[in-house]
Amino acid sequence: MDKQELRERVWDELDASRTARFPFPPHGRIPNFAGAPEAAECLTETDAWQAAEVLKANPDAPQLPVRRAALHAGKRVYMAVPRLKDERPFLELDPDEIAPEDRDAAATLSHVDDYATRVGPDALPDVDLVVSGSVAVTESGVRIGKGEGYSDLEWAVLFELGRVDASTPVVTTVHGRQVVDEADTPTPEAHDVTMDLVVTPERVVETGASGKPTGIDWDLAAERLEEIPLLARLAADD
Repeated sequence: MDKQELRERVWDELDASRTARFPFPPHGRIPNFAGAPEAAECLTETDAWQAAEVLKANPDAPQLPVRRAALHAGKRVYMAVPRLKDERPFLELDPDEIAPEDRDAAATLSHVDDYATRVGPDALPDVDLVVSGSVAVTESGVRIGKGEGYSDLEWAVLFELGRVDASTPVVTTVHGRQVVDEADTPTPEAHDVTMDLVVTPERVVETGASGKPTGIDWDLAAERLEEIPLLARLAADD
């Protein structure tokens, strides 16, 4: 089964089982799911979460409870702007600058611009925890995203900037139906970022994954240099 076949199977299963949640349909996106708040709560009980002061998180709906929990816990949250198409390609949510009653709204994609500060790479601190959305994932940490490759590219950029390293934990929150068999999953490629923790509403899986990318694959990134200013800058410095 190739990646797209696996994506379609998971999207179909979430839809047919009525475990998908708004936005609909789940197809073509990081799918929202029933139990996302409970998965976020499970994540908050992990050592990786409790040790983190700075998170880089994806902006998708199923990880909204994670972003909200982070702000309420006093953690700074960073999200990449769509497709990194900005000279200052990260959105900073600083809970010290956001009233407690506004933190739920600040974590949403529809209101984040009202509360976030756009920052460039030089203003980005070291990241303690990376939160990724997934379409499918295995218990060994192999992740399948929606197919555009931006999550993996964002990791590579952060690594190139020295903001993450091999010890930085990467986690994903998913529905149990998104945890798939190893036999159904293609072998990960060198640029694919594996998950250290897979968190569902019912359990936390420590994957034991290793061997994350240690920078940008410039062969893959070459076609995006014109559309992503930060990539062009890093290429010039390389």
